[in-house]
Amino acid sequence: MAPRIDPSDNGPYVVRNLETLTNSRGEALATKPTIALCRCGHSGNKPFCDGSHTGVGFASRRQTDGTSDRRRDYQVGRLTVHDNRGICAHAGLCTEHLPSVFRSGQSPWIDPSGAEEGEIAALVCRCPSGALSYSLAGVEQGDADRPPAIVVSQNGPYVATGGVELTTDTWGEGASREHYTLCRCGRSKNKPFCDGSHWDGFVDEKN
Repeated sequence: MAPRIDPSDNGPYVVRNLETLTNSRGEALATKPTIALCRCGHSGNKPFCDGSHTGVGFASRRQTDGTSDRRRDYQVGRLTVHDNRGICAHAGLCTEHLPSVFRSGQSPWIDPSGAEEGEIAALVCRCPSGALSYSLAGVEQGDADRPPAIVVSQNGPYVATGGVELTTDTWGEGASREHYTLCRCGRSKNKPFCDGSHWDGFVDEKN
């Protein structure tokens, strides 16, 4: 059966049929037909749930009003970069590796003329949240073909790839179903998705 993630109400992510779960160092973590992954940020056995959500009053409801959930286009020549700030996990790969294109604090913040087309496309493909995507000559490029997997990122979200099914009705405009990031610090206002809130002090020394 295909792997699936069911975000439980005010509780963990219930993950079924997942074979590949790794930590930020690439080490395999134990899986079984059904596992529960912590998303309140307080488990003493991260990434697995230990029931801490009941004691800390974790609430799984989405708090954002959705006004930032809008995909914008930035075009130069035959390349169009699509961006939805409302689903960004703020991993920082784009601004760190191509600051001439992804210009933090400037407007417009994306300038596709700042680097070669292939270089931009390759970096966009590394966006873990799916906030960034691109088209060439008006044809939107598809997602990578990868086996289903979840990575427990360092002090950050769960990064799902390979089309792991997620039962939610809160997908953002233009969001990828092949790859996305799920909050595990408990602080995101766009649950179940990560919004970068982990940068405010979330630490998982084990993973």
